Amino acid sequence: MSPLARRSRRRLIWSGTVAAAVVASALVVPTSGSGAGGVSLADAQEARKAAMGLPHQDPPGTPPHTHNDPATKNLVSRAGETGRLTQDPTTAAERTAAAAYVEAERRRPDPKLRKVPATPRAKVPPTRYAMANGCYRLAGEPIYFKPTTLGVYLLFDKKRRFVVAGGRAAEPSKAAEWTVRKVGRKFTFSNAGKRLSLRGKSSFALRLTKGCARYPESAIDIHGRPFAGVTPYQEVRGYVDGHTHGMAFEFLGGSVHCGRPWHKYGAPYALRDCPDHELTKGYGAILETFFSGGLGHDPVGWPTFKDWPAPNSLTHEGTYYRWLERAWRGGQRLFVNLLVENNKLCQVYPLKRNSCNDMDSIRLQARDMYRMQDYIDAQAGGPGKGFYRIVKNPFEARRVINAGKMAVVMGIETSIPFGCTIKLGRPQCDVRDIDRQLDQVRKMGVRQMELVNKFDNALSGVAGDQGETGVIVNGANFLETGSFWDMRHCEPKDGESHDNNQVAFPNIGAEQQDALFGAIGKLFGALGTAVLPLYPPPDHCNSRGLTTLGEFTIRGLAKRHMIFDPDHMSVKARRAAMDQIERMHYPGVISSHSWATPDAYPRVYRAGGFITPYAGDSTGFVDKWRRHVGWADKRYYWGIGFGADINGLGAQGDPRGAKVRNKVTYPFRGLGGVKVARQHAGKRVYDINKDGVAQYGLYPDWVQDLTKVADARHKGDGRRIADDMARGAEAYLQMWERAVGIAPDSCRNPRLRKPVSKVHRLVRPGMTPVQVMRKVGQPFTRLGSTFGICATRGTKSNVRVTIRFGPSGRVTEVTPR
Repeated sequence: MSPLARRSRRRLIWSGTVAAAVVASALVVPTSGSGAGGVSLADAQEARKAAMGLPHQDPPGTPPHTHNDPATKNLVSRAGETGRLTQDPTTAAERTAAAAYVEAERRRPDPKLRKVPATPRAKVPPTRYAMANGCYRLAGEPIYFKPTTLGVYLLFDKKRRFVVAGGRAAEPSKAAEWTVRKVGRKFTFSNAGKRLSLRGKSSFALRLTKGCARYPESAIDIHGRPFAGVTPYQEVRGYVDGHTHGMAFEFLGGSVHCGRPWHKYGAPYALRDCPDHELTKGYGAILETFFSGGLGHDPVGWPTFKDWPAPNSLTHEGTYYRWLERAWRGGQRLFVNLLVENNKLCQVYPLKRNSCNDMDSIRLQARDMYRMQDYIDAQAGGPGKGFYRIVKNPFEARRVINAGKMAVVMGIETSIPFGCTIKLGRPQCDVRDIDRQLDQVRKMGVRQMELVNKFDNALSGVAGDQGETGVIVNGANFLETGSFWDMRHCEPKDGESHDNNQVAFPNIGAEQQDALFGAIGKLFGALGTAVLPLYPPPDHCNSRGLTTLGEFTIRGLAKRHMIFDPDHMSVKARRAAMDQIERMHYPGVISSHSWATPDAYPRVYRAGGFITPYAGDSTGFVDKWRRHVGWADKRYYWGIGFGADINGLGAQGDPRGAKVRNKVTYPFRGLGGVKVARQHAGKRVYDINKDGVAQYGLYPDWVQDLTKVADARHKGDGRRIADDMARGAEAYLQMWERAVGIAPDSCRNPRLRKPVSKVHRLVRPGMTPVQVMRKVGQPFTRLGSTFGICATRGTKSNVRVTIRFGPSGRVTEVTPR
């Protein structure tokens, strides 16, 4: 090993040790409520054991709690708040009526779908993009063309070498990246301004051939053409994920998350472990150890994937673009990518390459989304050809989905949006800051947003995390704001609607407290002088609610037709936020990953909003689905999605086991009739029964597992949950349409019905579908080239009106007259 390598190894091991000390120290920080006190050195040692993955024993006096996120992923509320005001307000009769309405919705006609034709590969590529991932004869030799971006390729020969100027190389590099230009019927290849010359030629005719070595890449293993709509404006089908972090490789300084969703040189370079994990052979991965509960892991990713990705491996990449592509091929049609950051946790972690500023990180991740879109386009053969399409309004999203692609919505989930932190109770932003930056993020493409994530801020109180993780995050909350979460005792009646309970340690003497926090102060600075009172007995509720700046932000989101997500807010704040949403009659609201409480869910549906419960285990999700069916509102189209929260330190679904009687059998038929086989990635073969949702490509398999679980509990529920999931993308789009000012449909909302004569005056030949909706609201049916709405005529209160569109997508007829 060279001296430089030895120094780098020592630095990484030292950094890992410091990180371990920071995490372990954070674990022993108790938090405020009433009374003074601290923790013993024995408690601190026990917490350090937990951080290192060693056997854990709860300190005396600790209330019942779970130690990691996997234990909470199946709860209907991850926010955990309790109290009279947070109980499910619906009655048994209301839930029965809601379920009957949903069953009626399932019986409505499905939209016709078509298969998107596979683009045949031309013998001679028509554009400089068309060679992507194809085998072409170049100067008499079969060469595989691997795009690194639009119009730039690695030239991979049959001996698995890369063409460089003057020869071949064993590894890809800048010298192996060739920019292609089409000149007449031939192509030129240039690198650093110099043309490629082979056999005395510098321009080449390319022809499709065989005999290439295949470039190493993760497989899809879903067979059959993707489905699409028969018109761009009809009702859509497809699964929706309302909450995932596809660009998390940049957050927390860019060195916590291992791997990335794409790399210009493909899977062998994107799916690698972090350098500090590799150099310590998997034993220096303190955060991975803490979150997974295992001591060490195999750091090798591609091609063996022995230990990661996995459902409980929270610091490794889960959304590699080929895995996203598999999810799309398996039926997913809408994907919300949330830009994420936590500046204080970023600052505490010793390794970093990016800014820790929340908004700097969000801007970086937004740029990455567009770069990845370009990369996926390059793999598909040119601009606009890829499955991953960033959309900015519901009408564009509908066109994208009906074209057979996946609509990608950009969102924000961060602890200090717009710099709106608090310092000792004083906000560090004002309405001008918020207004200006709302305009900026909307211009970037952001259309969905939470106000809080892990810390109290100038907009809202936070629900907090529980257990050891809660202690870590609460310590960081103190560093950021100068105070701890003001969690106070509350007494639930339903046992499920409360903020996350905090670890309670016994009181100890001042001498021990001073010694312990003096040591912590060396790492945390301000903590060394902090007086840290204990929380009262659980259950706990944050006393900090929605601020006037938070109210202003919600109005700003509505003004810009952006979707508001009340997840992670304290019960007090979320209740105030939903009060405001109802006063404004604003339907642009989503609870995206179960960080809300049972009192809030019916209110979201009543507002015209949409919910994607946290995915978690298939067994737990089926239970959540049943509860949400009982909250459906008959005034709005029904469908449901899931919030994966993958890459966001959220655990994924565990396997049920290969020996269960109702396991998923491969191959199976997925949405749109595709044939889904076990997925191959390098040397690894994934099976949902054995591996769970190890990575994002397993979500079609997870949906199939939902049907197995649901049917085992109640015959016919497998079909029902499959229908509801397939209707999810349409339900999200209809919520978004209402957010941009389209009125709800007049069939489900009789008070909105207009006389037939008025409909004829409002809807004129030549109008587009969007223009029609702006005049008469959402259609009750949108099948093929027709819209159906309800109207009145004389004493008849429910006259069905059909609006027909021609081949150009413009109104040709309105009947009856």
